[in-house]
Amino acid sequence: MSQFVQLSDYDASIHREILDALTRDDDTVVEICEDRAIAEMRCYLSKRYDCDRIFSASGDDRHQLVLMMVLDIAVYHIFCIHNPQKLSQIRKDRYERAVEWMKAVAREDISIEGAPLLPEEERVAGSTFRIRSNPKRVSHM
Repeated sequence: MSQFVQLSDYDASIHREILDALTRDDDTVVEICEDRAIAEMRCYLSKRYDCDRIFSASGDDRHQLVLMMVLDIAVYHIFCIHNPQKLSQIRKDRYERAVEWMKAVAREDISIEGAPLLPEEERVAGSTFRIRSNPKRVSHM
């Protein structure tokens, strides 16, 4: 289990009774979903940020915004185990918001204030030069 997320952190996102009912009191399911959420976040953040330092933090040293996003992703995965057809809209929205936030961080549109950056020489090559264009227009003939 990751030391980044504690079971008590879920209390701000989901009631303990609901979490226990969804996981059938099996904490290993929660651990698996946490690990998957952190792995998903690493894919987006590792280009610029020191993910080892971010996700090895514990207690008050954790970045609260990153923690919130990890919890939103993990809770989404926990709810999907139960019945993905009856997933509440708020859980879908929070997951989609977390993914959009991670995409914006990966595109370097936004940054995570206070999060440790990778040293300059370790950052992914090509991240300093970027080519963009306007969205493709629809042509009617």
